[in-house]
Amino acid sequence: MMKRRVALCVLWLAVSLADAQSPTASPHGNESLLIALENGWNQAQLHHDSKALAGLVADTFISTDNDGTFMTKAQFLADNSDTSYAPTLMANSDEQIFLYENAAVVAGVYHAKGLNKGKPFDHYGRFTDTWAYLKGKWVCVASHTSALKKRP
Repeated sequence: MMKRRVALCVLWLAVSLADAQSPTASPHGNESLLIALENGWNQAQLHHDSKALAGLVADTFISTDNDGTFMTKAQFLADNSDTSYAPTLMANSDEQIFLYENAAVVAGVYHAKGLNKGKPFDHYGRFTDTWAYLKGKWVCVASHTSALKKRP
């Protein structure tokens, strides 16, 4: 009887420790919502809709582009308004989502294609977007991209 109690206590302790090590899923939404926000971001960039994009990023948003360019929210929105960059395709794939209580990280592969200053481009890269649940909604607080040398 005593051995059974000890075994049950050890089992309970192991389960409790394992639970404490796993991140808590967010009560503010699910993976589908974050994918929809990422897709909305792509559409806002395709159509140079900086107003829509402004609603998706935090006031403290920072972006690091694949060439090392660092931008604040204001710089990012101004860059989005530049119509000399004319994408015809912006799509994400292979997305992975990591949910936490008031934060989420979305990582994946992006494909952007179109014209930049009249010259065609066709880029593939990886992205990592960090989202936070602030003032009752999800906003992106940081974005980082890096170029892929080979197409996925």
